[in-house]
Amino acid sequence: MTKANDKTAAKKSFLVAALAGTLALGAAAPAPALAGAGGPSGDARISTAFSLPGAKVYPEGIAADPRTRTVYVGSYADGTVYRARPGRAEAEVFLPSGTDGRHTANGLRVDALGRLWVTDSTAGVAVYDTATGTRLAHFEVAAGTPARFVNDLTITPDGTAYLTDSIRGVIYRVTPRQLAAGSGVLTEAYDLTPALRARPAGTFSLNGITSDRAGRYLLTVDMTAGDLYRVDLRTGAVRRVALTGGDLKAADGLDLAPDGTLRVAHNVTNTLTRWQLGADGARARLTRTITDPSLQIPTTLAHVPGRTLVVRSQFDKGGPMNPGTGTPTTFTVASVRGL
Repeated sequence: MTKANDKTAAKKSFLVAALAGTLALGAAAPAPALAGAGGPSGDARISTAFSLPGAKVYPEGIAADPRTRTVYVGSYADGTVYRARPGRAEAEVFLPSGTDGRHTANGLRVDALGRLWVTDSTAGVAVYDTATGTRLAHFEVAAGTPARFVNDLTITPDGTAYLTDSIRGVIYRVTPRQLAAGSGVLTEAYDLTPALRARPAGTFSLNGITSDRAGRYLLTVDMTAGDLYRVDLRTGAVRRVALTGGDLKAADGLDLAPDGTLRVAHNVTNTLTRWQLGADGARARLTRTITDPSLQIPTTLAHVPGRTLVVRSQFDKGGPMNPGTGTPTTFTVASVRGL
């Protein structure tokens, strides 16, 4: 093995260990109380939207393109990005493993111009043309930066992308001007570490991130403490959102609808929650909880007309939660109605 490959393997082993530690901590936390009647899922209907080819996919991120109804899913295991066309029962490989040196595919988003953004937890983010698969731009964490885990991202109405770092507790930014330049170093826009609660060593903090339709603020979750943070995009002020009815422990992916409905995937508790935000995003009230083992460690979700698409990661079946143990079934994305 070359020195470069050895360094990459060591970095990935560290990141897997950090992820496993965080997920194990989340597993010890109590699941949110069930809302509604009719069994663990209440009146929710959970089915399979489509499958993903491969025996060791361990999917993590998802993004839906509202213009074409195409859905993209990323593999945490090797960085493959899959494309699910409307009406197809199985996704196809869109960006093969290792494309442009990518080792993981965590956060995915399709922007207003139809470009696909894909984070690599070990490096940064790349932007692709969804028609051709051509890489249009890439941005990386500054050389020499200590342990990092570039996780999820959101794109605000002005075209600026914001990305979480689960180890460093910071939010990076890529502006339209930087995107036009094609490459560069990820800018540290906000450091949330002074606001975050203390956490055990080796665990994650920031994970999912989303933004409101008006471009006023960001919302990001501290998955270990179960807190939700609001970042004011005009002043830079950071505040903890007041949560009523539950918490966001083990929360991973976030999806914010224009009407203020926040949908959340809680990975190790096999739970999905729905929250109603106040007008200014400073308060959130729990309105729905779905807990069901068929969610298979849900990491991320994307709400599309009529249903919510949820990634079934199976991280506990030989994946980053329990490397070397367990055998996963076919990897799929769930379709959830009633969330």
